Amino acid sequence: MTRPSWAPDDIDLDRPSASRVYDYFVGGMHNFEIDRQLAQQIEAFTPDVAETMRANRDLLRRCVRFLIDAGISQFLDIGSGIPTVGNVHEVAQGRDPSARVVYVDIDPVAVAHSRAILGDDPNTAIIQADISDPDAILSDPQVAKLIDFDQPVAVLLLGVLHFVSDEANPLGCVAGLRDAVAPGSFLAITHATSDGQPTEVLEAQKLSGRTSTEIVLRSKAEITEYFDGWSLVEPGLVHLPLWRPDNLDDIGAHPEQSGAYGGVARKH
Repeated sequence: MTRPSWAPDDIDLDRPSASRVYDYFVGGMHNFEIDRQLAQQIEAFTPDVAETMRANRDLLRRCVRFLIDAGISQFLDIGSGIPTVGNVHEVAQGRDPSARVVYVDIDPVAVAHSRAILGDDPNTAIIQADISDPDAILSDPQVAKLIDFDQPVAVLLLGVLHFVSDEANPLGCVAGLRDAVAPGSFLAITHATSDGQPTEVLEAQKLSGRTSTEIVLRSKAEITEYFDGWSLVEPGLVHLPLWRPDNLDDIGAHPEQSGAYGGVARKH
């Protein structure tokens, strides 16, 4: 296939990418046929998967608005993926033009396209790094340039920790980020779960093993552990549509079908 201009030369176009599959599900344009094929296989098992992805994106926007209103003006978005309409800097700067955002992703396609989207915006940056190495993120010069860790910061881990294996110590990674931020900072997490999910969802999860980032489904109790040292804000850790919906009609009859939990917490 012809390599598009936004795809770096070292990208393997014959292997699906988790971030490009996600991009497809939320209506993005930066995915390949191999990604669409995998997405369609996943969707055959779980017809609601695209809606789940959109629920995660909708929560991101509600979360950023909440954080801006809480006085946060700097954001560290880890596992940011390929930017689509309504990303963090668009929502944040729409409310506070001085808001600063650093995006972090391990996928070089996501990073390359983010650079093109962000252009010369002095209040945003993108770095290629892995959540499993928080020290590398915290010490990156671009992070240091935009994020003042002596002041409150929002750490966004939306839809990323379920890509971190138990062997990579995700609890330790989150603890390292917690220890680095000032009191008054916030942590936001969304995470896929096995709780109450039908067999077909668990089968679809196995397909993620074909990408470089296999999904690890965790229980609500396991996800709650990431908030150790933080205080959850209302309504706590809940299914995605239940977290501060703009309209009660948005919740739907079965919010548990989102297949994921979301929560925001503050460091005291």
